[in-house]
Amino acid sequence: MSQDVELQCRCGKIHGWVRDASPSTVNRVVCYCDDCQAFAHHLGRADLLDEQGGSDIVQVAPSTVSYDRGGELVTAVRLTPKGIYRWYASCCKTPLGNTLTPGIPFIGFVTEAFRQAPSARPCDEVFGAPRGRIFGKFAVGEPPPGSVKPNVRLLAGTIRKVLGWKLRSKAWPHPYFDRTSGKPKYPVAVLSKAERDALRPLSGPRPARAT
Repeated sequence: MSQDVELQCRCGKIHGWVRDASPSTVNRVVCYCDDCQAFAHHLGRADLLDEQGGSDIVQVAPSTVSYDRGGELVTAVRLTPKGIYRWYASCCKTPLGNTLTPGIPFIGFVTEAFRQAPSARPCDEVFGAPRGRIFGKFAVGEPPPGSVKPNVRLLAGTIRKVLGWKLRSKAWPHPYFDRTSGKPKYPVAVLSKAERDALRPLSGPRPARAT
């Protein structure tokens, strides 16, 4: 059964909704890639990673997401000039979704944004359990089972979901991009090489230190 799900940053200044959420309308994965780990460390939010460096991510269609409070506090960072847009709350460093360009319509929310909401329910009840684990070669310690080799079934399901969103015009309205110009609505910073290099030792199978 689909439902409207609240999302909120941890300080409560940003609040919004994901409409029509259910295990059949979203995609949920745990990602161990070093970029997701680097992003968490950049925000000072390594607490959001699991013991093996994984990020629990729910992918949704952009048109299902809207904000009713605090949108002006949204900002983003790209780890490289052509990297993924990684949106977050400037007020309290809560991740608010990873996106590519609007041409590939998905937003991948770290589940923290749902756990902070006033009406929060267990994510397994709302979105279903994670469908798989990916990029395990970057996991801290022993990679989780099934996370290292490409999961063909998971990849095919993700492509089918995103393609369906595109065909059903669920890219718009987009909470982070302007439809007319196709450009981001909010500030986007790009990390320098020095900033990226400082994050790399913290991420991957043998992190130099914890933050």
